[in-house]
Amino acid sequence: MALIGHAFMGRAHAQAWRTAPHFFDLPLQPELAVVVGRDEDRARAAAENFGAEEWSIHWREVIARDDIDLVDICTPGDQHAEIAIAALRAGKHVLCEKPLARSVPEAREMADAAATAAESGVFAMCGFSYRRTPALALAKRFIDEGRLGQIRHVRAQYLQDWLSSSEAPLTWRLDKERAGSGALGDIGAHSIDTAQWLTGQSIEGVSAMLRTFVADRPVMAHQSGLGGHAEEGAARGPVTVDDAAAFTASFSGGAMGVFESTRMALGHRNANRIEVNGERGSVAFDFERMNELDFYDGSDPDDAQGFRRIQVTEPSHPYTGAWWPTGHGLGYEHLFTHQVVDLVTAIAEGTQPSPTFAEAVQIQQVLDAVERSSADDSRFTATSEPATDGSHTLSSQPKKDPS
Repeated sequence: MALIGHAFMGRAHAQAWRTAPHFFDLPLQPELAVVVGRDEDRARAAAENFGAEEWSIHWREVIARDDIDLVDICTPGDQHAEIAIAALRAGKHVLCEKPLARSVPEAREMADAAATAAESGVFAMCGFSYRRTPALALAKRFIDEGRLGQIRHVRAQYLQDWLSSSEAPLTWRLDKERAGSGALGDIGAHSIDTAQWLTGQSIEGVSAMLRTFVADRPVMAHQSGLGGHAEEGAARGPVTVDDAAAFTASFSGGAMGVFESTRMALGHRNANRIEVNGERGSVAFDFERMNELDFYDGSDPDDAQGFRRIQVTEPSHPYTGAWWPTGHGLGYEHLFTHQVVDLVTAIAEGTQPSPTFAEAVQIQQVLDAVERSSADDSRFTATSEPATDGSHTLSSQPKKDPS
């Protein structure tokens, strides 16, 4: 396989491709053959660090090679569609990071290419990696088994704080042309996917509010992690995406949801949280305690009722039996390993891996509806309404008092 992009997500994916066959009995042997980047020196260094034999700065040449079976796309969002469509048309399986695209029309074009490729046994998957958290997979099992009964409420928060300072520099994630949206698409998309996957219900409409709290930031000089550093007195450039998103949602099965995402919540490094309430029970999860699931069983006797903490490290729990003895927790990187396992297994079996590009289009429709609702005074907006081209203007400032 070829890895296109080698920064934060590229590193996570590379580690997963290396690790998966050493802990799981895979039906196919993945080989990281080539790393593709924009800069020769950095691409070469990444290939050496990741254990790949080759590096390149020409992704089209790599995709055309007969010895490449799968293309793993870890680039900024503005390159997803072009690379994925070209790879699928060249007969390569595709793993593409989320969100799938910058707009609904762009995502649909990718899904159409994936549907055509699937007719020939070539598959595409979107990388919503949090699905592969053992605790969330256990919550999914409980819901599918009916242990929560009819689902009534979903509460989802994704809180980070790496952009809290107004002097944090510009990155591509703050450029709408490259990213599509801000906190909404970057982390809110994870919450949307998790909520719909857990409940088996799709979001049909939203009432939303977006805000951009810092309108301009210093131009970045050096990248570091998600952000970076700017020189003192650096020129400033505009922020063209949202800093925070909040919306209520109506689900197809009758449930109601409340969602919040921001990268400016001081004290929260990566608080990806979700709670699902049903007629018989509830589950609650926080990624900052990723090896734990809180479960409430409404059938317990009155004197024993309350949320119980399940330490999700037993061999009977999803994915965990391949790793360490009971009680020895997993980390962020394991989600990507599990993603590789599920993808490789599906390809070997000739079955469509999930999340599909079609599923990712539906998530893109929710993101689009959130943006349109916010731009229209938070009007309830159906996700099935005609999608825009992604050029809507952010409703980024509070409305002035008409008095």
